[in-house]
Amino acid sequence: MTRILAFVLSALIPFSALAQEAGATDAAAPALIRPAAETALTEFLWLKRPVVIFADTPNDPRYIDQIDMLRAELATLAERDVVVLTDTDPSGQSPARQKLRPRGFQVVLIDKDGTVALRRPSPQSVREITRSIDKTPLRQREVEERRGQPRE
Repeated sequence: MTRILAFVLSALIPFSALAQEAGATDAAAPALIRPAAETALTEFLWLKRPVVIFADTPNDPRYIDQIDMLRAELATLAERDVVVLTDTDPSGQSPARQKLRPRGFQVVLIDKDGTVALRRPSPQSVREITRSIDKTPLRQREVEERRGQPRE
């Protein structure tokens, strides 16, 4: 009987580890998308690439489409150290809104060094955002370092 119990437990332990990993991934997913009012852009300097989504209301169809596109490919964004900040309250005057001064709906990509890499008045696909990221010198350096090739 104890052998059967040991066998059953040894068979179930790997599944519990997989469940814990899946739970950790699901818990990390919402952390990629957060309200802009809670954070300053300087918190991400040299650490993350903020993609700031501005809208006058959370019911803006462009805002809803943009968030849906981003949520569909969170892993791709996480690969490139992206954090998504949302601001749907023009009267709130978040630090991001004060610095970037959007008009209506806007998507703004800020590179790790604090420079604006992309600013568009319409929803952008994850592919378009990642293309803009991959063109930046900082991202090219990151890719080269991961490959182990020195940059000339």
